[in-house]
Amino acid sequence: MFEIKPIEEQDFDEILALNESNVPHVNSIDRNELKSLGEQSSAFIKVVEAGQLAGLVIALAPGQAYQSMNYRWFSENFDQFLYIDRIMVSPNFRRRGVATLIYDELGQVCQQAGLQRLTCEVNIMPPNPGSLALHESIGFIQAGTQKTDGGKKEVSLLVKEAR
Repeated sequence: MFEIKPIEEQDFDEILALNESNVPHVNSIDRNELKSLGEQSSAFIKVVEAGQLAGLVIALAPGQAYQSMNYRWFSENFDQFLYIDRIMVSPNFRRRGVATLIYDELGQVCQQAGLQRLTCEVNIMPPNPGSLALHESIGFIQAGTQKTDGGKKEVSLLVKEAR
């Protein structure tokens, strides 16, 4: 049975390893960046099953000092949002409902914080078709695109109205 728990510093090594295994679909980060994200986040949570990390999400509300180009894009275009900086599911737990559980939890975070929408980006260069398909299937729509990393990447900027 899956449980949702806050991420703690003792989880960082495992989270950083999972993060690095998902590059380039997420950006590489180090321990200090992970800690800073946790301090700024509205959702810094993991999903575990029998003590094993099944997945995690880091999401930020508006008004944070976070310097991500994508976070800034949403900050410039929307007032009320919860920005999903990264969401990852461990390979052994994929296609078992972990992402759906995380998105349900994020919907509750939005409601509790009075935020109107969920936002995120998904790579279209290099392509991440599985993530795009998942986000489209749960109601995200493209609000724009932008090139990042000096033109090496292009992302689809996605929005879903919270209920």
